[in-house]
Amino acid sequence: MALAELGRRRALSAAVAAGALLLSTPAATAAEALRTDAQLLAPGVSYRPFEMSTAHGPVVGYLLTADLRVPSVELDLLHPGSVAARDEVPDMTNARGAIAGVNGDFFHISEEHEGIPATGSSVGPAIADGHDLKAAVPDGQRFGPALPAGTSTEDVFGVGVDRRARVSSLELDGLLRSGGRTAEISGLNQYALPVDGIGAYNADWGVVSRERAVCGTDDDRSAPCSEQTEEVVVSDGVVTATQDRPGAGGIPAGTVVLVGREGGAAELEELKLGDRVVVETHLSAAETPPLDFAVGGFPILRDGRPLPGLDTEELAPRTAAGVSADGRTAYLLVVDGRSTASTGLSVRETADLLGSLGAVDGVNLDGGGSSTVAVREPGQDLATVRNVPSDGVPRPVANGVGIFSR
Repeated sequence: MALAELGRRRALSAAVAAGALLLSTPAATAAEALRTDAQLLAPGVSYRPFEMSTAHGPVVGYLLTADLRVPSVELDLLHPGSVAARDEVPDMTNARGAIAGVNGDFFHISEEHEGIPATGSSVGPAIADGHDLKAAVPDGQRFGPALPAGTSTEDVFGVGVDRRARVSSLELDGLLRSGGRTAEISGLNQYALPVDGIGAYNADWGVVSRERAVCGTDDDRSAPCSEQTEEVVVSDGVVTATQDRPGAGGIPAGTVVLVGREGGAAELEELKLGDRVVVETHLSAAETPPLDFAVGGFPILRDGRPLPGLDTEELAPRTAAGVSADGRTAYLLVVDGRSTASTGLSVRETADLLGSLGAVDGVNLDGGGSSTVAVREPGQDLATVRNVPSDGVPRPVANGVGIFSR
């Protein structure tokens, strides 16, 4: 038996012993299930549907594996063209010419503040083809299951400029300079700003209203919208407009709209028409080298072990992403749920399964009705949905992870 196969079986056996992934028969291991029905989509890219028997019923899953040692294989962000927008996974996959894709980060899907629309924007940071699209909202403003201890909305799954996949985190470094004054920029194209913060919005944001950015607090998503706000439009480095409340509409290239709340609003109120302003923003990774692609997701697997405190009760469709020890192999996992054909998994079970497949680090992506996998087989013109979304049809989502063969 190959060492890799033996390692996978031992990992799954440990999960069973811990009571996390309860298989009804010892033979029904993930490794055995995945030995059949593997399909090569392109050199270095494989797709495998599989079935598992668990103590709570059958589970149907889908695994995409990308070997980043193959020069033609790449991972990148799938997105609708604007941060504040949504689209279905197969549409984003085909628009980008990817051979496969899964849904990505949790997103702003519903809104409790009267008169404020949901933006459709994702929770965490996002980088597409080396371009910073957005930063993370405050932890208390996120959607999704509870964060494990020691994690935050800044955590991401991504690929570095060295072509190695990894789980990392991205912090926004932002600065506003005007005359002799400086102020911190604490948001980039995100649906919620920290209290006292200033956010920068550019053409990547889209046309959706920016008013949601000043609602809630760092700890309470449903807290009232701030009454102390200011918006400043900077075109080609010059202040061209100011107003008390955040606005809406497309932002032209070369223009940055600054939105402030509380202390951040007071800083922006110091700017006057005609003032020259420099706005700098950059997403910095927790470790080098820089990330060329990143999508938000909360860690569930670290150094081959599930993080403590992961939920073991709620069964649901799940989407997850993982990386091998050397960062050269990326795993994209989707499991169906909420049906008699597939019960779904808990977050803890998802971590166990991801580890049994060969990942040492991994993140949980959006699940439930968002979980979708699309695949384009050799000879096909378009990628099509391969799983059974629990809503009955694919849900429009904020972003996804695409696998490309260039």
